[in-house]
Amino acid sequence: AVSLPAGRTATALALGSYHSCAILDDGSADYWGYNGYGPLGAATLTNSNIPVAVSLPAGRTATALALGWEHSCAILDDGSAHCWGNNYYGQLGDGTNTNSNTPVAVSLPVGRTATALVLGGHHSCAILDDGPTMCWGSNGYGQLGDGTNTNSNTPVAVGLPVGRTATADRK
Repeated sequence: AVSLPAGRTATALALGSYHSCAILDDGSADYWGYNGYGPLGAATLTNSNIPVAVSLPAGRTATALALGWEHSCAILDDGSAHCWGNNYYGQLGDGTNTNSNTPVAVSLPVGRTATALVLGGHHSCAILDDGPTMCWGSNGYGQLGDGTNTNSNTPVAVGLPVGRTATADRK
């Protein structure tokens, strides 16, 4: 059994390559496992074999989460997307290539919110509230879907067919 905080239950789980996460019934998020680049989001680089609380922005709770190779992301209750951990390829989406052991806001277009997130090894993608899909991070093989092979540390629009949008089942 995972040692969750006393009195808390998990409402969602996500698994990365070497770390795991649960959203708890109070909207907090706890991570455990490898933390070499800060994917646990607890303002430390220390690995943990028990859950540690993510340092979410004050007053915010997590509604969805996704984990990549050495980075993590969450959608918060206000629809913002925040990521943390390894940012070598710009996979945190904050306009930098600086690693962060605490959540940083993804540079979504002004007035837009995220409705779904999914992470690859070194890239991240979100479906936005108005339908488009945007990705950021490593793009050496065209995984951002923008028609280039250029990495991006901010979200770029995926080149979906004209008039089409992506959807995600959020059960």
